[in-house]
Amino acid sequence: MVHYKRSSTALLAATFVLLACAAIIGLDIWRTWQAHQIDERDAGISVTNMARALAQHADDTLKEADTVLVGLLERLRIDGTGPAALERLHRLLAVQVKELPQLNGIFVYDSQGRWIVNSQPKLDNTQNNADREYFIYHRDHPGDGPHIGPPVRSRSTGKWIATVTRRVNNADGSFGGVVLATVDMAYFQRFYDSFNIGKSGAILLGLNSGTIVFRRPLREDSIGKSMADAAIFRDHASKNASGLAIIKSSQDGVVRINGYRHLETFPLFVSVALSHDEVFAEWRADAYMHMVGVLLLVTGFAVMGRRMVAQIDHRSIAENEANEARAQVEKLNQILERLALQDGLTRLANRRQFDVALAREMGRAVRSGRSLALIMIDVDRFKLYNDLYGHLAGDECLRKVGKSILSGERRADDLAARYGGEEFTIILPDCDAAGALAIAEQIRLAVRAQQIEHTANPDGIVTVSLGIGCLTKVKRETSVRDLISMADQALYRAKDEGRDRVGM
Repeated sequence: MVHYKRSSTALLAATFVLLACAAIIGLDIWRTWQAHQIDERDAGISVTNMARALAQHADDTLKEADTVLVGLLERLRIDGTGPAALERLHRLLAVQVKELPQLNGIFVYDSQGRWIVNSQPKLDNTQNNADREYFIYHRDHPGDGPHIGPPVRSRSTGKWIATVTRRVNNADGSFGGVVLATVDMAYFQRFYDSFNIGKSGAILLGLNSGTIVFRRPLREDSIGKSMADAAIFRDHASKNASGLAIIKSSQDGVVRINGYRHLETFPLFVSVALSHDEVFAEWRADAYMHMVGVLLLVTGFAVMGRRMVAQIDHRSIAENEANEARAQVEKLNQILERLALQDGLTRLANRRQFDVALAREMGRAVRSGRSLALIMIDVDRFKLYNDLYGHLAGDECLRKVGKSILSGERRADDLAARYGGEEFTIILPDCDAAGALAIAEQIRLAVRAQQIEHTANPDGIVTVSLGIGCLTKVKRETSVRDLISMADQALYRAKDEGRDRVGM
């Protein structure tokens, strides 16, 4: 056979066109990747800076409230709690709440939790806060430092509030009550609303214990909810003082870039999250525009190059025709090879293909350390079926059973085969025992669903018994025979236990 050798001019022309197209595409991919890296870096800097600013704001807000409590304790120590002193204190507290916009109220409780003075216009003597977390905490802890409790609903206004408290000690050091400053959640909301976090962004203020203090966007059940199992707290904020993480939300499925930071003074942390899709929206639009331009440019180069090469390469027509003829021969060879590896009756893989495939998958499993499962399948009482209905009916029965078994091939590497006679098998690479059991049960039910008559079988229909062999971690010394033997023994157990079932 004479082979035509393409001219050097045609080779140079084709090479030039290919290199030019590859260079254009490569440069655009590099530019697009660089732009993505820059946007990702800028987004990380943005959420980190916002988290730092919000943490400082929360720290300052609570520190101002705590400073008021320190002054309040000093006044109680000096002036006492007589009627005149409480009247002066009431006026002072009202002024302080008016001057500090973050404060919702200031309260003083005695050792029984009764309200003795606050910043409200009128004192409600019927209220008692002895059941509040902060009151119980100070009653049981002698320390005089500030305490940040979980958010609660105010009994005076009904609003959600954050609480800052300190213990009041009697002269002998015993528990004398609690002083409380409350921060209205609306104050945090106004401040957080001033930040541009997009439509799907989020800002969160939480306790170090994992309790949500405030969240934007605010949901009805957000405040006071535990986020101990949320990835941002469980895997990051509970372990590090600050950081950056890309997390897919378990609530809405949105992927976000999260920056978080703990407060320096108080046991809280702040998290700021921007939607990954929104961050890269402009980048995607720019990438699509460049991609269209590059495709048009490359298409132009390709068309011109094709015409140029075609003019030079007319003499290769004969060679192409020969190649087509050779391709047809190869295709026929492939068909013949496939037929040689296929069972003529059921159209499943035959024993030869099964042996080759199982050896190949065993080798892969050894190298990758992944599991390998094998299901052996046997038609129950098939000899009696042949005796009752004849061999032609028996062949048709095997074809129908093979069709049900083929449904177990769910992935490209799965292989259903006829092992011999009425025995079938299916190879399941990278499949554990639970997955193999599910597939085996599906095949068993699929065979039953065909309702093939078999009066010699207990239920009057054709059924199959199945055995599963599974190697969780394939060792080098494990052989194909070991896996087949494991599946065979499981099949025998299924038959011994009454057939029409899966053995393990």
